[in-house]
Amino acid sequence: MKAVAIRKFGRPEGLAVIDLPAPAPGAGQVLIAVEAIGVGGVDAVIRSGALAAYGFEEGHIPGGEVAGTVTAAGDGVDASWIGRRVWAFTGVGGGYAEQAIAPVEEVLPLPADLSAADAVTLGSSGVVAHFGLAHARFAPGESVLVRGAAGSIGIMTVQLAARGGAGAVAVTTSSAERGERLRTLGATHVLDRAGEGGEDAPAGYDVVIDVVAGPDLPSFFARLNPNGRMVVVGVVGGQPPADFGTAMMSAFRKSMSFATFSADTVAGRDRRAVRIEQFAAASRGELHTVVHEVLPLEQAVLAHRKMDAGEVFGRIVLTP
Repeated sequence: MKAVAIRKFGRPEGLAVIDLPAPAPGAGQVLIAVEAIGVGGVDAVIRSGALAAYGFEEGHIPGGEVAGTVTAAGDGVDASWIGRRVWAFTGVGGGYAEQAIAPVEEVLPLPADLSAADAVTLGSSGVVAHFGLAHARFAPGESVLVRGAAGSIGIMTVQLAARGGAGAVAVTTSSAERGERLRTLGATHVLDRAGEGGEDAPAGYDVVIDVVAGPDLPSFFARLNPNGRMVVVGVVGGQPPADFGTAMMSAFRKSMSFATFSADTVAGRDRRAVRIEQFAAASRGELHTVVHEVLPLEQAVLAHRKMDAGEVFGRIVLTP
């Protein structure tokens, strides 16, 4: 089968198409004939080599989110899965391939009217957005700022905050055109990347959901209201400065809170329940997925170039 591996850490050109034997599912696993692969920000971070210290090595096959049809089941798996269209989380990799293995507990049947591309645009990002807001203790009527709102996580956070009764949903983005698209999804105020601008935008926010992190993270503590909470759900802009907490400590009397959030800390049954509800909501048109572009698997390098250049609004999807 064809797959894409990280031949060399660094630039997108380090990705390469390779041939591998077709995998076989082990106990508790299923084999999926892949129709769609979600290209996520974490894939780019892994490809860059920034997470090499966590055990990622050159030769790694990126991709944690696929949709397709189950073609085989391992020991202990109900054979009724075979032939079903599913979304699956493959773990920290293995998704950039024509066939993928996933543990059956991370596999969900897809509604008949939800496309494979829509499924891999929503499956992981919707869970991060949902539980990221919960981690921030977001409540109806509060103001929310989504930093880095043009990606799939940011887009879902905007929609869920608006659906949850936010008093205001501000977004940072790189262009007026993207800002207008985010308004159609629930944003009420559009700011630049530094968090400036926005006609009648709130002076401060009760919750900041940050998908970016990076060197400018400390400046967003100034955007928090007293008792405000910042939750970082992504690091697409890289790690923040080592002394980033100094900015929060300098405003000690505002009682601000800072946290990181990873969906790995959420029980599998809870992730599953949210995904089922969100897939159903998307199939009813109540949640909107944004697929930036669908590219063949062989163009994974181009997909990563577009991500690195900041061209992507929503999610790029690869198809074998």
